[in-house]
Amino acid sequence: MAEPADAPAWRSQGSRPVRTSYGRAPAALAAVLAVAVLVVPALVPLDQQAVDLSAKLLFPSWAHPFGTDDVGRDLLLRCLHGLRVSLLVGLVAALVATVVGTAVGAAAGALGGWSDRLLMRAVDTLSSVPHLLLGVFVVALFRPGIWPVVASVAVTHWLSTARIVRAEVLSLCARPYVDAAVSGGASRWRVTVRHLLPGVLPQAGLAAVLMVPHAMWHESALSFLGLGLPAHQASLGTLVQGGRGSLLAGAWWPTLFPGLLLILPTLALAGLAAAWQSRLDPRRRSELTL
Repeated sequence: MAEPADAPAWRSQGSRPVRTSYGRAPAALAAVLAVAVLVVPALVPLDQQAVDLSAKLLFPSWAHPFGTDDVGRDLLLRCLHGLRVSLLVGLVAALVATVVGTAVGAAAGALGGWSDRLLMRAVDTLSSVPHLLLGVFVVALFRPGIWPVVASVAVTHWLSTARIVRAEVLSLCARPYVDAAVSGGASRWRVTVRHLLPGVLPQAGLAAVLMVPHAMWHESALSFLGLGLPAHQASLGTLVQGGRGSLLAGAWWPTLFPGLLLILPTLALAGLAAAWQSRLDPRRRSELTL
């Protein structure tokens, strides 16, 4: 009998579930990126800031797999260092935004009443302001650097997490074990810490994973506009911005390769998040194995 077109990737064989391969390719890509970012720059004995005007805008070759930029710097090492910086900004900003969003969402859902209305109206107000505009306002208050960019991204990205966590808390509050804890005399704080927060952590973690590539794109947009990291500091945004002038000379590689390295982590993290989400689905949780 033919399988239905929408059949899931897993199949049970007796009592043993078959492992899904849904997240293996993104996991492999994420591992390759981690090795490239952490290992390769430490092993290759080249200075990514070394200028060699006699080797400027060299076409990609075995000596320079990504070619060189307009002042002769090796683009492969520059891109790997830029990817490291962009990932650092994305990870730290996503962590801070997730902590803030989880705290606000859990407080709104657990307290209810006027506290819920006040917090969610604040979320709605900030959400009405475009993220990039709010980010530009934040970075304009400080000198260009990594931490102003992290603060800018974190300030603009916790809002969706707060909504997700609040909705999950409201759903958990209707569960029988929460009602039993309240009826047994447990304080609101104890119910929140012991029952509600553990229940929302998987969804908050999923939101954090999805937020990392979004934060990387946000940092790249700010750096591309000259408002994020300084031009001399390699990040994927500054590399794309610096490669624009080379396009007029017919050199496409200083723009193409940083752009590709910006897309690859997005695909890897999106695939890992999709695999994580499939494991959070209660209809499939018993069939899928970690």
